[in-house]
Amino acid sequence: MTAPRAVSLIGVPTDVGAGVRGASMGPEAMRVAGIVPALVQHGLIVQDQGNLAGPPNPWQPPVEGYRHLDEVVDWNTTLHEAMYAALTDGTLPIMLGGDHCLSIGSVTAAARHCRETGRQLRVIWLDAHADFNTADVTPSGNIHGMPVSTLCGIGHPRLAAIGGHTPAIEPSWVRQIGIRSVDDAEKHLVHDQALPVFDMRSIDEIGMRATMEAVLDGVDENTHLHVSFDVDFLDPEIAPGVGTTVRGGPTYREAQLCMEMIADTGQLGSVDVTELNPSLDHRNTTAEVAVELVESLFGKSTLVRRRDTPHLL
Repeated sequence: MTAPRAVSLIGVPTDVGAGVRGASMGPEAMRVAGIVPALVQHGLIVQDQGNLAGPPNPWQPPVEGYRHLDEVVDWNTTLHEAMYAALTDGTLPIMLGGDHCLSIGSVTAAARHCRETGRQLRVIWLDAHADFNTADVTPSGNIHGMPVSTLCGIGHPRLAAIGGHTPAIEPSWVRQIGIRSVDDAEKHLVHDQALPVFDMRSIDEIGMRATMEAVLDGVDENTHLHVSFDVDFLDPEIAPGVGTTVRGGPTYREAQLCMEMIADTGQLGSVDVTELNPSLDHRNTTAEVAVELVESLFGKSTLVRRRDTPHLL
């Protein structure tokens, strides 16, 4: 019998990188929606580490293209160490955000762990936005729009150096899914860096199954999959509780298929859940949907399926 897998929940209650207040309440909303019993039900040992502590949101304008840089560095450094410790201990960390700037800390931790263990990192970025802005082109200065560019070494040196290696990742390690809102100057950066993006047009044309087959191509037993799930990835009709809704996102079933196919690989190594904003939600509905999707990452399915051919029972 295979021993139960241990997961660590790491709450990060801050909206310091966002342009709308409220994502700081995301970790508790996920707990209220039942993430702990939901994961236990799937045979996991769940270690809820509580919430990390960090500086308050000063709610100040940008300085030289970065809003709240000091606070973002502090939160991400603390998160990096917590995620890295969980990975070193052999548990699978689930970061409960908080806004999406926090993925700088979580992905650098996964990259550091992979460098030390000789594994290949692949980052699956589920989002409505490419998050590839820089201080030179950002329309807002909000760092939750910059984590992917920062991770690829195109960002403030204090952020890019978290984890001790710049760049933390290569653009080719990323697979972005569900993208449908990219700023004009940002589009050129994405193109110039050859960032692998499966936008909503791509999903509309080939479907989510073919999209995920392409996303997961080449994944093997030496791959560490890091899933960075921004809740605005989902269509706002099913997930209204986010600060940056964009119409035309994946449906509930498309999102479930995405998560289920990731689970089928057996290579999930770390997870982010970000941008859940309870102040904009309706009766915690978005948090409940997010919990259901996280369950699917850990094998929730309608029927028992064969891993080698998951489309067969």
